[in-house]
Amino acid sequence: MTRIYYDTEFLDTGREIELISIGLVSDDGPEYYAVASDAPWDEIAHHRWLCDNVVPYLPLAGEVRKLPFGSGSTFTIDLGHAAVKPRWVIANEVRQFILDIPHPELCAWYAAYDHVALAQLWGPMIKLPKGIPMFTCDLKQDHVRLGEPQLPRQTTTSHHALADAQWNRQVGRYLQELDRKGKTRG
Repeated sequence: MTRIYYDTEFLDTGREIELISIGLVSDDGPEYYAVASDAPWDEIAHHRWLCDNVVPYLPLAGEVRKLPFGSGSTFTIDLGHAAVKPRWVIANEVRQFILDIPHPELCAWYAAYDHVALAQLWGPMIKLPKGIPMFTCDLKQDHVRLGEPQLPRQTTTSHHALADAQWNRQVGRYLQELDRKGKTRG
């Protein structure tokens, strides 16, 4: 198995998980990053947490401007940036990225929502392309199973999908090494 570590940023409406961005890194090097040009940007602009923690790290044409309390923010995604693409293009590129990896195993930190955001690139679960894993291994579960050891510190931007995917790879390798050595707390 070859691990693919990934992360997504998304808008959770309580009914849908709307992809904002996705980052994937394989254990053997290749990386992928994309931002959905057709994400619901008007809704995102009214989500305070996303505007404070995710939007500033996206490819923007200008700065994020906060509106009076309760009114949201204004920003413009840089549609000319190479990482900004329609979801259907992202779906095709992510599918190819995963299928180019022999025996892919997906891994993420607190993976449940990430897996749904990934799988919904192709619609309902029954439309998941052949060869795409139907589940994601949760690094947080490994962390707990190993006694919650101190993790490597993330030195890059948190809530940037590619930076978080790179940190997931660092954490995944660290936890695998601890597991191999039998080092658990307890």
